[in-house]
Amino acid sequence: MLSKDDGSGAMGTLSKKLKYVSQQTIKKSTDMKSKLEDVILGGSSARTEFLSRRKQSVSSSAVPPSPQPDTKLRWRKDQTQFRQERESLQGEKGKSYVEPDFLVLGNLASEVSMVTLDMLEIIISIILSHDSLQNLLTGVLKVLLHCLAINQSSYVLQHAFATQRALVTKYPELLFEESTEACADLCLHLLRHCSSSLASTRSHAAASLYMLMRQNFEIGNNFARVKMQVTMSLSHLVGQTQFFNEEFLRSSLRTILTYAEKDLDLQDSTFPDQVKELVCNLHMILSDTVKMKEFQEDPEMLLDLMYRIAKGYQNSPDLRLTWLQNMASKHIENENHAEAAECYIHCAGLVVEYMNMIEEKHYLPVGCVGFQRVSQNVLEESAVSDDVVSPDEEGICTGRAFTDSGLITLLEKAAQSFSTAGMYEMVNEVYKVLIPIHEASHDYERLSLVHRDLHEAFTNIISNEGKRMFGTYFRVGFYGAKFGDLDGQEFVYKEPSITKLSEIAHRLENFYGDRFGRENVSIIKDSNQVSQEKLEPGKAYMQLTYVEPYFDAYEVKNRHTYFEKNYNIRRFVYSTPFTLEGKAHGELAEQHKRKTVLTTAQAFPYIKTRITVIDKEQKILVPIEVAIEDVQKKLRELSSALAMDKPDPKILQMVLQGCIGTTVNQGPVEVATVFLNDVVEGRITPTRHHNKLRLCFKNFLKKCETALHKNKQLIGEDQREYQKELERNYANVRERLTAMISSQHGPGAGGSSSALSKKTKSKSKYVVSFLFSVLPFYFDQFLT
Repeated sequence: MLSKDDGSGAMGTLSKKLKYVSQQTIKKSTDMKSKLEDVILGGSSARTEFLSRRKQSVSSSAVPPSPQPDTKLRWRKDQTQFRQERESLQGEKGKSYVEPDFLVLGNLASEVSMVTLDMLEIIISIILSHDSLQNLLTGVLKVLLHCLAINQSSYVLQHAFATQRALVTKYPELLFEESTEACADLCLHLLRHCSSSLASTRSHAAASLYMLMRQNFEIGNNFARVKMQVTMSLSHLVGQTQFFNEEFLRSSLRTILTYAEKDLDLQDSTFPDQVKELVCNLHMILSDTVKMKEFQEDPEMLLDLMYRIAKGYQNSPDLRLTWLQNMASKHIENENHAEAAECYIHCAGLVVEYMNMIEEKHYLPVGCVGFQRVSQNVLEESAVSDDVVSPDEEGICTGRAFTDSGLITLLEKAAQSFSTAGMYEMVNEVYKVLIPIHEASHDYERLSLVHRDLHEAFTNIISNEGKRMFGTYFRVGFYGAKFGDLDGQEFVYKEPSITKLSEIAHRLENFYGDRFGRENVSIIKDSNQVSQEKLEPGKAYMQLTYVEPYFDAYEVKNRHTYFEKNYNIRRFVYSTPFTLEGKAHGELAEQHKRKTVLTTAQAFPYIKTRITVIDKEQKILVPIEVAIEDVQKKLRELSSALAMDKPDPKILQMVLQGCIGTTVNQGPVEVATVFLNDVVEGRITPTRHHNKLRLCFKNFLKKCETALHKNKQLIGEDQREYQKELERNYANVRERLTAMISSQHGPGAGGSSSALSKKTKSKSKYVVSFLFSVLPFYFDQFLT
């Protein structure tokens, strides 16, 4: 620490430098003022100087010219070096003004920090003699941690590390018996300084970190708390900070290992082995960091790697929590707010699982199953495996996150991210978990804020009806040895809404083109089955296909709103048209379709934006089934336009034009002619597909008629002629379709109906005779 004499000497030097700077500033301002006055008054202008030099040259024409230039010439044709010398002198003069200011500010900042450290030493010495003041030590530690957190000179850091080591040696309970937040912050700052480019700072930081491990070990023959906090701090550092130097950090870790090997006092204990184990784990984390740097430009691969690291810590809740939070930060950086919300929900599920193992609280969910309405994927955080660690172990689940306040923070972040993503329905589900916690603590202020946010969320659901879009999905297949582990794998990518196929293809082609060479990357244009044997071995192939969410009939009944049809989805479908002749498209009677249904490992949205395809089903549609699907698609469009709370006449007219417009009159009529004409003429017996197509056309005509009536109510006088044109088109389509969708067509139609009527009559006679024979018996029983 600085003595009083040293302090007074430093302050004296500082005052002299400040005085010198002020004098130079005054002198400079005075010179500029005099020059400005000369210019304004006309006493020193270019014209006057030119005239004075001309007079001097005339008066001294008999005198031979001097080889040296005149002093302070403004400009001469034959010599310009004076100007250059003058500029160089002015540059040096300006530099002399900048350097003292820079030095003064740096010295002043260092002096302030040194005075602060001196005051902390004085406070600690006072506390040593007064036990009643030990509650001030927490404040001293906070100031010291702040000093280590901000940018400091190497001189200040050396003294700060010395003060920190002395404080922890005298009062180890500050870090090892009370809250773990201070220990976590100290480990994070020490690791950050261990990666410093200055050797002196690295050596002091490594020494402080080693002393921290040693002191924790001496308390209980184990430094589990420091081990856990150091590992979590490094995970946090590499997951969110890109400015640390990996090489310098590895050097500091080797220094710590050397300290442990040469510490004679602890050679007979397990301490050296534990340090070695910790350093090995930290080196593994740094190795993962190297891989992460390779994929900084590939967000999907980067998040896959972070996901893999988090999954490796499945049985270490603190570390898994740290990496899930790192993933949330990365998603927010990429503006994937739905995925960030899912990360926070997984964090909350993990925290609740272990909080219930520590102490059961009636207002908390029983585990991550309590978040199943928010996400189906959260069950991954269930602590049910045999090798789950116990929260009773030293250093496990002792952070702030595993408390009520930590859980509240995670849930609030999840709700905020869901709101930013436009998924207001999930804000309600998150707050259903949060409200009981606030009610148990009687925190009515926060409850009022929660209900305010809920009011805002429900209002947004109403006001944004029909205006929200949650994402676009694409199937991406990777083929080729150049992809390594990705070779032969298929994924479903979730992209921002209204993303075109060409956009994602261009992005992936550019990224892998830069990595493998553009001549080695090729995009497969179609969606047919890829035969890898036919591909060139040295090239990388990608196949991209637009896919849509797919639901079975029972699922459609339970998913009514647009949000429900775009949340917790695992199955996707895409169609590939083909003909038996090998062409992609053909006539209506020849057009087949291959529907491929993909099932992903998890449901979207998830904690990452691409999910592996684990199952694939294919179904071949014959031409009449393709026609049925086309008519059903038109029916869905009409139903959607009619179901709007405030029908839009533009949308309604656009859909009607696509169904019965003059340009598409051949659409439904042509389909009916191709597939129902033979049935009408009695050449074939109607099948269930023919009957289904007839029903579709009947519904189609009804929906078109309803849409025409609705459009008539919405339009003005200027569109009456257009309405009449639509009605004429509809009448034409109805007249031509009615003849083919009647149920009285087909071979043996009359015979079958007469046979049916005979059977019905015989059954009726049998039922009537049975009733007359049985009823008297029951009537007698009733009377008795």
